Amino acid sequence: MAIIGIRRLTWLVENVAQCTAFFSDFGLSLVSQQANEALFELPDGSQTVLLERGHPRLPQDTAQTGKGVFECVWAVDSEEGLARIKARLEPDITLTTDDEGVVHFVTPFGQAIGLRVWQPRAVFGAPTPQNTIGRIERLNQPRKWIDRALPKRTHHCVWTFPDVQQALEFYRDKLGFRITDMQKGFGVYMRADGSYEHHNIFLANAHAPMPGFNGTLKFHHANWEVEDIDELMVAKNYLDRRGYKYGDWNWGFGRHRLTSAAFFYVPCPAGGDAEYGADCDCVDDGWKPRIWDGAFGTAIYMTNLPDFMADEPNWDVTYARPDQLHYHPADTATMAEAAE
Repeated sequence: MAIIGIRRLTWLVENVAQCTAFFSDFGLSLVSQQANEALFELPDGSQTVLLERGHPRLPQDTAQTGKGVFECVWAVDSEEGLARIKARLEPDITLTTDDEGVVHFVTPFGQAIGLRVWQPRAVFGAPTPQNTIGRIERLNQPRKWIDRALPKRTHHCVWTFPDVQQALEFYRDKLGFRITDMQKGFGVYMRADGSYEHHNIFLANAHAPMPGFNGTLKFHHANWEVEDIDELMVAKNYLDRRGYKYGDWNWGFGRHRLTSAAFFYVPCPAGGDAEYGADCDCVDDGWKPRIWDGAFGTAIYMTNLPDFMADEPNWDVTYARPDQLHYHPADTATMAEAAE
């Protein structure tokens, strides 16, 4: 194995003060702040860095548009693992290493990526035991009370890609990621080879008829993991009480069918959405990738049902054969009708 998860998300933002206030309310711990940059750190040690547009540490010569996460620094388990990845990259890609030991490069499709040998701090969840019919897990013990959410680690990140298959092949062949699931017309879920998370990245189809998808390489959302659904809902109420609004195209609280994860998306002034997540599927190399209908894979339920989920989605999921481990486009006309 080599890549084990996310070390750092570096954001291009328009207003550092506004975005710092948002992430503080969101529950990230502020380490330092200056006029044009800010640093947050999570309990596992992963970081969110905010850099104002034009900052000299922002990656250069990328094809990415808009704002949001302009570089993901992936954590690598060892120097040996880093050397293996560099050997795969060096024939085709220019690599630079900074004073911190981060290897920076830009992919052939214009995405900035970093690699660094780093190990996260151990963090353990302790959710309240759950009683259910015929099974008592919590006797003479109330549920614990919390008054706000404190995300524990950086879970995954999503961008829209003009050519999903090109991005898939790069992450698979150069960085060692595994395909975990494919969502017809929407994109591909991929897991770092040293991670048990269902996915560390989702390669979204930039041409899908969804709000904000404009055919370009663009940041979509980042996900931070909380302990359980209670913490996720407490997070929403905390933001509600501070006047946050979530827009017309917001799914509210729900649970994805494809990953089993509970979710809550929050529009983020730093770009895209900030997502709270909990209880995502964990997999290893014994996992069998599946091919899903877009709507069917999206959710088991959500509190704000969008129009394209108004009807019961078709039960459409199958295990992928080895020759089907690629991006599966969909009928864009059908997708557009569903998204209206």
